[in-house]
Amino acid sequence: MEKIKGLIDAPFTPFHEDGSLNLAPIPEYAALLARNGLKGVFINGSSGEGYMLTEEERMQLAEAWMAAVPEDFKVIVHVGSTSVMSSRRLAEHAQKIGAWGIGAMATPFPKIGSIEQLCRYCEEIASAAPELPFYYYHIPAFNGAFLSMYDFLKAVDGRIPNFAGIKYTFESLYEYNRCRRYQNGKFDMLHGQDETILPCLAMGGAQGGIGGTTNYNGRCLTGIIEAWEKGDLEKARQLQDFAQDVIDVICNFRGNIVGGKRIMKLIGLDLGPNRVPFMSVTEEEEQELRRQLEAIDFFSHCNK
Repeated sequence: MEKIKGLIDAPFTPFHEDGSLNLAPIPEYAALLARNGLKGVFINGSSGEGYMLTEEERMQLAEAWMAAVPEDFKVIVHVGSTSVMSSRRLAEHAQKIGAWGIGAMATPFPKIGSIEQLCRYCEEIASAAPELPFYYYHIPAFNGAFLSMYDFLKAVDGRIPNFAGIKYTFESLYEYNRCRRYQNGKFDMLHGQDETILPCLAMGGAQGGIGGTTNYNGRCLTGIIEAWEKGDLEKARQLQDFAQDVIDVICNFRGNIVGGKRIMKLIGLDLGPNRVPFMSVTEEEEQELRRQLEAIDFFSHCNK
């Protein structure tokens, strides 16, 4: 299967003030991402509050993104759900509308506690869209599935024909690289932590990734890869440091899903509030968020 090169964005889901879905900003959103060096989108995931959307909303979003993106832009649809039957319907829909691929994180309930459980879960979902590459989204901080991804690759190898790889959003660079080296790089290991792009490049194998802060800081993050490829290690370090400075700020405002989404408004693309039970950034917090971003000269470096 084709391996992804470059960075894929995990977009936020736009809402009206009453919490209903707002599809109107998506064409402008897609153009912003493409303009700033992103290669595609991974929609309806954690950044997109996917588990808080109805099936119909998730399908509407998938169709809207498919209609809005440039021709060479990859659309990967996250179809994970607490209901595997719902996941299958979403996977079938993604294949029907011509999405590039699908992915799923482990369900947060019931908690998946073994490699075999995870294999069965992924097998059931992936089989609903056999023509599309399937990625497992490893983010155990969200669902408690603290399982060995190396053992998972061994178990899934040959079992799911359209299994493409893993979106790896976890702190173990050792395990990430071990998975990347499995069977001489058989599977696509998409780096999932914006704060550690450079170390994974230095380990010799990261080619693609999926990020959340790429929504508003993609120029910096794609710049890390460009600098590395040119052999400019000092610039790559500077950009990675800046990416971490931005993450330090959003951690003061309930992380990327909440604080990061409000940054989109500050750079000119208002995507509305978060859905309950998330607590959206208040007007007072927004002023402080802007102040902290100005203190690191964010607005001279951000996506435009």
